[in-house]
Amino acid sequence: MQKISYRRHRFPPHIIQHAIWLYARFSLSYRDIEDLLSERGLDVSYETVRRWVHKFGPPIARNLRHARPIPSDHWHLDEMVIVIRGKKHWLWRAVDNEGEVLDFLVQPRRNAKAAINLMRKLLKKQGVVPAQIVTDKLRSYHVAFRSIGLTAEHIDNKRANNRAENSHQPVRRRERKMQRFKSPGSAQRFLNLQSATYNTFYLQRHLLNRTTFKQYRSHALDVWTAASAAA
Repeated sequence: MQKISYRRHRFPPHIIQHAIWLYARFSLSYRDIEDLLSERGLDVSYETVRRWVHKFGPPIARNLRHARPIPSDHWHLDEMVIVIRGKKHWLWRAVDNEGEVLDFLVQPRRNAKAAINLMRKLLKKQGVVPAQIVTDKLRSYHVAFRSIGLTAEHIDNKRANNRAENSHQPVRRRERKMQRFKSPGSAQRFLNLQSATYNTFYLQRHLLNRTTFKQYRSHALDVWTAASAAA
């Protein structure tokens, strides 16, 4: 992992790391984090928290992704509508059959070109070809797969795509908390950090006993600490 330089900042690294972790991990606004830090005797403006997230969020997200194991080759693709400044945009998202967020892309259209853009980004970033892809009934996926020459098994059944549908829920919660995204670029930047953090702390606790869950949670915190470690 690449170490992050926190030089020339007033606050020590562990406070900056904690503020970014609160924002990425929970459905909190910048002002909420300002209040939480104030309760601990730290006079930090919400604007300062915002600048920390914008500056250090991308390298932390990159480190978190590098620490993740290779995902499954069974992918679920779906798209959801988001409204940005009164205009419809589409958040295209890909997850594997374990719920790991593989990638996402905010685009203005819900058509074959947008599906091709998502697939090209996915294949380039993952470096592997999926064995199976599950989507809804959107015909654009068929066009995109033919255009790319993808030979993976394609299941276009909405009922089989609950894994992708459920992965939209954390984004919907954050979208409401943020009173909608302000631009496609800001949505992409936020989701970059949010999805990497979500993957790290997505432990499926309903499948684990308490002892095992505590061990996994401790490991997730260790991974986050290592990803945000100071140079």
